[in-house]
Amino acid sequence: MNILCKILAIALLCLTPLAPASAAPDAQSILKNSDQARGGGLPGIVWEIRLASRDGDRVDEPQRLIVKAVDESSVAETQEPPRFKGSKLLQVDRNMWLTKPGLSKPIPISPRQRMSGQASNGDIAATNYAGDYDAVLAGEESVDNTSCYILELTAKHKRTTYDRIRYWVSVKGETALKAEFYSLSGKLLKTARFEYGNTIEHDGKRIPFVSKMVIRDALIDAETTMEFGTVKVSPVAASEFDLGQMQ
Repeated sequence: MNILCKILAIALLCLTPLAPASAAPDAQSILKNSDQARGGGLPGIVWEIRLASRDGDRVDEPQRLIVKAVDESSVAETQEPPRFKGSKLLQVDRNMWLTKPGLSKPIPISPRQRMSGQASNGDIAATNYAGDYDAVLAGEESVDNTSCYILELTAKHKRTTYDRIRYWVSVKGETALKAEFYSLSGKLLKTARFEYGNTIEHDGKRIPFVSKMVIRDALIDAETTMEFGTVKVSPVAASEFDLGQMQ
């Protein structure tokens, strides 16, 4: 009788459908959602950045910029200090130019020049990572007591400044908290940390938005802090990104 009961139990176990395994999170969707908290996927966004930089013992003069962005285009115009007022950094797709009062025409910024200084910071502040990188889920890890997905980002094309990014995105809010930027040879170039004290309104929802970004150079003792304020979701005219208008 006991043997019969065991046989019936095994038979019932075999007939019972197994619970479906939970689907693994989609890394590309996580990346796309994290872009939005930094301006990606929005109809247009305008915000103010206060920028402070240090290179070794030298502390640069603080700057205030107004940034306008949509899709893969952005323009940052310096408001302060007065001697730099009117200088602009324009990015369209993966091309960048610098102009300032007194120059006869914009200066193109080469990929090598984009590895350092304000141009590099602009690239790190860029938001279209989902368009520029393929994402693979590489595990989970806690950052500042927050559970995060670790994403390995690999450049889709050669126009990106960084060939690989290691990206920590919070599991709950899908906001990026930490990033490491690497060269093609695997050398760590920069690190970044992000905070989200701002919120924006979009599609009837309140979305967390970046409020602070700290970028550290891994090769030299240099650091840049960006603080983001007065953020507004608003369409931006295409003329704002017209290279001809900058001349």
